[in-house]
Amino acid sequence: MKKVCVVGASGKLGRYMVRHALDRGYEVVGVCREQSVSKLDEFHGRIAVVPGPTNDRDVIRQAVSGCDGVLTVLVPWGVQQYSSGTAQAVLDFAEPDARLVFSCGWHIPWDGKDVYTWKLKAFLKVFGGLARLFRLAELDDQVEACRRVFESDTRWTVVRGSDLEEGESQGLPVWSRHVGDPALKSNLTRRVDFALFMVDALTNDALVHEAPAIVGCQTPSARAHAAR
Repeated sequence: MKKVCVVGASGKLGRYMVRHALDRGYEVVGVCREQSVSKLDEFHGRIAVVPGPTNDRDVIRQAVSGCDGVLTVLVPWGVQQYSSGTAQAVLDFAEPDARLVFSCGWHIPWDGKDVYTWKLKAFLKVFGGLARLFRLAELDDQVEACRRVFESDTRWTVVRGSDLEEGESQGLPVWSRHVGDPALKSNLTRRVDFALFMVDALTNDALVHEAPAIVGCQTPSARAHAAR
């Protein structure tokens, strides 16, 4: 792994991924909207930036060229198929053998074996409806984006994140194939560690064609799981 593209580099998760990638000695290309380029000023001279919407196919084509890995933040903003457009562009234009790692939440279904609490299902129903009504976000499009990834023949991983918090790194998160695993019960991960898991997945072939659901390694449920 030598050159990595971070799609959605200006967000909190994206900036953490840029830092982790630089710490590993990777050459980094960041993609973000033009109005957010200034958020990457701390990396000036250390990364290349391709400004533009992440669902712009020409932007993605330019950014991922020659990259060994692509880290993509799938955000459901607006109602213009932002997530699915971003995912499709990455799938279409990434190098044939590139490692593709996508971020999303626990709400993304994987193989029909996930178990969701009634609280999460109720939240998704209410928030998803309101977000769509006010044209703020489109959770269904994020599901569609991941469906396209799952059906592709690329070397993909979809990392499904729990609730997030800020704070110092606690280490690489614990993961399970299915939401509902007791190890994930605490439902909390440091954002910096979510980013760490994404970057680490680039070189972890055991995660190819997996959709790991993650939780912080120092949470009570993860520690109880480790003790068992």
